[in-house]
Amino acid sequence: MIRQYGGVTMRKLLTLGLSLVMVAITGTAAAEYPTRPITFMTMTQPGAQIDRLTRGLGQRMTKILGQPINVKNVTGSHGTVMATSLSRAKPDGYTIGVTSLTAYTYAPHHGKLTYTPEDFDYLTLVALNSSGFISKADKPWNTLKEAFAWARDNNNSSLVAMFHGADDRDAIQRIAKKEGVKLSLIPSKGGPSVIKAVTGGHADIGYVGAILYKHVEAGTIKLIAAALGDRLPPIPDVPTLREQGYDEQVEMIVALVAPKGLDADAKAKLLDAADKLANDKETQEFITGNLLMRPVTWGEAHADKTAKDLYATFGEQAKMK
Repeated sequence: MIRQYGGVTMRKLLTLGLSLVMVAITGTAAAEYPTRPITFMTMTQPGAQIDRLTRGLGQRMTKILGQPINVKNVTGSHGTVMATSLSRAKPDGYTIGVTSLTAYTYAPHHGKLTYTPEDFDYLTLVALNSSGFISKADKPWNTLKEAFAWARDNNNSSLVAMFHGADDRDAIQRIAKKEGVKLSLIPSKGGPSVIKAVTGGHADIGYVGAILYKHVEAGTIKLIAAALGDRLPPIPDVPTLREQGYDEQVEMIVALVAPKGLDADAKAKLLDAADKLANDKETQEFITGNLLMRPVTWGEAHADKTAKDLYATFGEQAKMK
């Protein structure tokens, strides 16, 4: 016999009660994210400009999200090692990457990788890292063009270049081929390792981000080519790659990236935190004034479009080779 209470059966009451409990549990779980520390993975070694950016963002997001954000340095192949690890992480919001988009838009066209660009959610762009090619301050050249001319004029000497990733590696190889100069390549683990190799005489040329500024100011290195589309404002006398006659441009766009299928509530809270930082004057001053990186448009839609557009562009370039 099924009892009724005011026309409602006990079975209906139990069903309704269970539903309310489930809603309450779900709502509580969603409201609690994050319940434990979050890991920000970064592609560079400690002290590199993107590492400093990662730690700065982590400190600021900790205050917003209410949980510690730990930084894990996963170096190698300018972000592809980190991207591989990130692609295998749970999409629960507790593992996020702060990384150059190169590993997701350029590298897949130029090597065998275990991931594709579709394996990630691109949450927001955060900065454009000012970058360029450098040499030790006492080298007998002041531009990249002059470096290759020196090599030809000195018994066709070869040059040693330290690179970050596939994009700057391929660019300097194409330039060397055009100039008819032999080039030996050394991979790096980030800006500090490039600075050390160049100042220590192990590399004639290196590619680095905005970390270069303080070393140029200290007089240990010199910028010999701006890698972006325009000159670097703090060092306006050094021409770009294109101004030196090379149809090349290397950009280091830094983004917040997550494994594909990120938990909806975690994504909402991370995007909200990112939006707060995008509109925070102190955060933007940290990026542009302290780190000397360039501002970008924040937001998920723009980040996703940028990643797709770059991947398509680099794909077309790869077909032409």
